[in-house]
Amino acid sequence: MPRDLEGARAIVTGASSGIGAGIARAFGEAGASVIVNYHSDEAAAAQVVDDIRAAGGQGEAVKADVSQAEDCARLFAAAETHFGGVDILVSNAGIQKDAAFTELSLEDWRAVLDLNLTGQFLCAQEAVRRFRAQGHDADRGPAMGKIILMSSVHQAIPWAGHVNYASAKGGVKALMESLAQEVAGEKIRVNAIAPGAIKTDINREAWEDEAARKEMLKLIPYGRIGEPEDIARAAVWLASDASDYVVGTTLFVDGGMTLYPSFREGG
Repeated sequence: MPRDLEGARAIVTGASSGIGAGIARAFGEAGASVIVNYHSDEAAAAQVVDDIRAAGGQGEAVKADVSQAEDCARLFAAAETHFGGVDILVSNAGIQKDAAFTELSLEDWRAVLDLNLTGQFLCAQEAVRRFRAQGHDADRGPAMGKIILMSSVHQAIPWAGHVNYASAKGGVKALMESLAQEVAGEKIRVNAIAPGAIKTDINREAWEDEAARKEMLKLIPYGRIGEPEDIARAAVWLASDASDYVVGTTLFVDGGMTLYPSFREGG
């Protein structure tokens, strides 16, 4: 991978597995120093750090629950301690707790909103504060800082049985666009990535089982299920100066899932 993030300092939340781990590894390969956030799986986070270091990057694993403001602040303090500051936040941590609407508990509603939406708010808020405190160093690039939020195709596609998740991702869209509008004049670039179906543990049943995989592929015009590396490559580009004029945009990486594939044959 080209080293498009040479010398950059990044925080990736939810980076011990799945999409977050893929992004953290890709950032390391692209030359960044990476805070690898994890919530509970220390061993998996340590392996991601080892992979980053093996690729010639710097990495440090930091435990934090990003639905808590003090834990978000800890991530940025770690970046300051280990790397001297931070240039990039990828706010990726998220969960699913699925249920039919009338069976969805208030506890599970709150758990998903707290992590998938409030956690992104808290991390982005801390990032903006840190970017402002650091100031704009033109030698580090044209932007003062870069924030990438993790959304989903379900910011656009309703999802019965997953109303808490879809509501959180719809909120991420509005959060990203409102924040981008507010801070773009300070040369802080805020964007989002909206993955479609990606092979991660969270949806393993949908791609390991052959019958379920065939049903999922009916929703993906491009004819394959995505890999974490597909999202990681998009994140490297959004975090690099190659995308410097991209502000307030959601980049859908979904194999065409948002193209209403059921209408291919005339609806």
